Order: sequence, then C-alpha cells, then structure tokens
Amino acid sequence: MLEQVKHFFQSLQEDICATLTELDGNPFEQDQWKREEGGGGRSRVLKNGKLFEQAGVNYSHVYGANMPASATAHRPELKGRSFNACGVSLVIHPHNPHIPTTHANVRFFIAEKEGEEPVWWFGGGFDLTPYYPKDDDVVHWHQTALDICQPFGDDLYDKYKKWCDEYFYLKHRDETRGVGGIFYDDLNEWGFEKCFEFTQEVGRGFCKAYAPIVNARKADLYTEQQRQFQLYRRGRYVEFNLVFDRGTLFGLQTGGRTESILMSLPPLVRWEYQYSPDENSPEAKLSDYLVPRNWLNR
Repeated sequence: MLEQVKHFFQSLQEDICATLTELDGNPFEQDQWKREEGGGGRSRVLKNGKLFEQAGVNYSHVYGANMPASATAHRPELKGRSFNACGVSLVIHPHNPHIPTTHANVRFFIAEKEGEEPVWWFGGGFDLTPYYPKDDDVVHWHQTALDICQPFGDDLYDKYKKWCDEYFYLKHRDETRGVGGIFYDDLNEWGFEKCFEFTQEVGRGFCKAYAPIVNARKADLYTEQQRQFQLYRRGRYVEFNLVFDRGTLFGLQTGGRTESILMSLPPLVRWEYQYSPDENSPEAKLSDYLVPRNWLNR
C-alpha cells in the first residue's frame, strides 16, 4: 500500500508544480532532505514569481517507532505503535490581492504494532482564502469539490464541506479562515482501493479548482491600500497555522524539516492593533464570507 501511495504522491507533486510554473512563468527551486529518525522529503518553492509571491509544494515520507503526541491526541488508541506517514502539502501566496491564497494536502498514515493488524487511513482536502472574494470564483471552487465527491456518495460533499468549515475556524476570532472547500481525515471505511481512488481525485482536482481562478484574476488591478489589507489578513493565516493546524504540529513533533513545515507562512505579513475597515467598504464585506455558507444551493 505504502509504495503505491508514495509513487502517486511524488507524481502529484510533479504535476502540480508543472501547472503552477505554467501559470507563473517561473520555475521551482528544489531541496531534498533527510530526517535523522527516518525518512525525508522533497521541498519545492517558487519565490517572487510573476503571480506568486511564494508557492510551496512539499512531498514527504517520515517514519518512526512511536506515534507523535499530536497524532495520539487525535487517535489515542494508536499510542505505542510505529508509524509511516507520507503526503503532499502546498500553500500558495499570490502577489495580487484579488487572487486568493490557497492550501491543499493529501496524506496517508499506517500505524503498526507487532501481533496486530495495521491501522491505516487517508486524509486531505483543499481550501480557499480570498481577500476580495468574487462569488463566481467561490462557486467554481465548491462546484469542483462537489464534482470530485459526487461519484463517491451523494452526501459526501456536504459532509466534507462542513468538516472543512469547522476545521479551518479561528475560535479566538470567531471566523473561518476563508470560504472553505473540503476536508477529510481517518478515511478507511471503503477499503484501500476506493479510499486511495478518492484521494487521487482530490489531489488531481486541486489544479482544476484553482487554476481558472488565477487566470480570471491575474490581470485585475489593485491599489496599495488593497495590498496592505492583504498583508493584514495574512496575519489570520499565520495565527491558524501556528495555533491550530494539526499538520504543523505533527511535522514539528516528528522532527520534520522546519523550513519545509513553515513554508506555509507568507513571506510578508502585518498586524494592526484594533483594525476596523470602513463601513460598507470592500474590506468590510469580507466578513460576510467568513461564515459558513451554502454556495451551491444544495
């Protein structure tokens, strides 16, 4: 199972980087790294491109004798098991405030213990964080997610959309990180082949969801005020990734490569004490989008 999944994830990293390079016109830099406790990865970062201020697409496979604390907190019955974890994770921070920031990942875990059956599962998803949301973009994003989920169950999109809205939620701000998407974890109930097939569709579906939005917004003009608002809102992204994100915790607790783990953070960001946008301004309207909404009238 593991070798089959690793092969797909490595190919997926290649395909996503190729699509992003075609959009931006600039290549990715690559770092190969090894983890002392076992495993390693391949980090690719595009910096200061024409469209993307920073885009990172990471592949990793790590393993160890004991599940890390972040994983056993989520699945306490796995304490004392060895583990293999592999996946692809990406975050894109564009220059233009009209192009949304985005995140996606697909991952696979196996937890093993001598004399017992292995426990395995898939997880993943993708979510969108716009600064000046356009309804057409958000509907396209969610329609793509629905199209991915539909063949696997009529209620799957609704289930995984809700999971995404609840996971990417900043409790201390009482707002979602963006306009959501889909998120899933602990997927094993369909059997390996079907769960793997779904995860492949999620991984391949990311570029189908994101590339049209980039192409639609890349020529939009923006002001310095809009750029400053983008930098301010990026602060929320940092807050979520450092306070709540399980993937960040897992990477740091397993001794992963710090530079690759924190690649998700934007290169430029600012905070402002008690910032409040002007009433009825485009900046003020963003808050209307940071509440879960039925985008597809389902």
